[in-house]
Amino acid sequence: MHTKKTYSTFEMAMWTRYETLLFIIIGSIWAAVYYFFELGWLKIPWTPLALIGTAVAFVIGFQNNSAYGRIWEARKIWGGIVNTSRTFGMFLQDMINNDHTESALSETELQNEIKVLTYRHIAWMTALRHAMRMPKPWETIMNEKANTEWDIHPPEKSSSVEKDLAPYISQEDMDYVMSKNNKQTALLYLQSHHLKQLKNRGLIWEFSFLQLEGVLEELFTLQGKSERIKNFPYPRQFATLNHFFMWIFVLLLPLALVPQFAEIGAQYTGGHWFINDLLVWLTIPFYVIVAWIFHTMERIGRTGENPFEGTANDVPISTIARGIEIDLRQNLGESNDEIPEQFPVKHNTQF
Repeated sequence: MHTKKTYSTFEMAMWTRYETLLFIIIGSIWAAVYYFFELGWLKIPWTPLALIGTAVAFVIGFQNNSAYGRIWEARKIWGGIVNTSRTFGMFLQDMINNDHTESALSETELQNEIKVLTYRHIAWMTALRHAMRMPKPWETIMNEKANTEWDIHPPEKSSSVEKDLAPYISQEDMDYVMSKNNKQTALLYLQSHHLKQLKNRGLIWEFSFLQLEGVLEELFTLQGKSERIKNFPYPRQFATLNHFFMWIFVLLLPLALVPQFAEIGAQYTGGHWFINDLLVWLTIPFYVIVAWIFHTMERIGRTGENPFEGTANDVPISTIARGIEIDLRQNLGESNDEIPEQFPVKHNTQF
């Protein structure tokens, strides 16, 4: 049986296997050129290369911290959506009643009003996650070979927002929402209008109406924060230059590493001639290790820049939204047969 750690190690190796092969080829070429052509002059001193490596390490660290900050902020935003959604569902069930109405509704009619508002909230989450999955020009990680060959993509890529909204809202609401550019905002407007109508009919006490409007205000705030991360990329001057600096360091590294190992072999006095002659080839594994570390750390930073793109390292907003839907519909009293299942996990990845 494979453990989670074993799977993670295997997937990391698979995720970087093409770059690892490239580093083996680069290291082998430089070692072969140095060994067979005896180009002892083809080298650079360690000092300038160490300065470059130090600068690259600092920039990679800054990029990774910034990327993690964006991911963590996105996760907190959607955690807030989870809590606020559950609060909204609770308020609807407890605040919509006949206590202040002149013409009382039946229990079935009351439950229908609660269901319409709850389903429209699910539609809001659906529209929001679709908006967060819309591709931006700076989002390119989905096009990388690792994602395309493993068929890693969020469920929003296999469906349309109109199709996913259809089970939750009326045709009248659908026509209104689909006519707007920001569909999630349109749905919150409909929620507010509906709550006002219920307040005017006496089905919601005025103080309860203010509380429910406060929940909608919080949802607007969380939506805006999520849209801010989606629509404002990690500064491209940092991301692009860091990528170039990393490759400059990786390509120059053999010019310092190969002569160093050749010099160690020439100074060996143990009496084994093949060590003197062949130690230069030990450059290859050491070069691959160093280059792999720098490249992988830089790549991790790049994959975390856009936390809603839908890759394996992003915030699983589809899973979060579906989890909230399941909670809300179970609390409405629906059976498990009526409620959709959670989105499947693929390659140990939630979407």
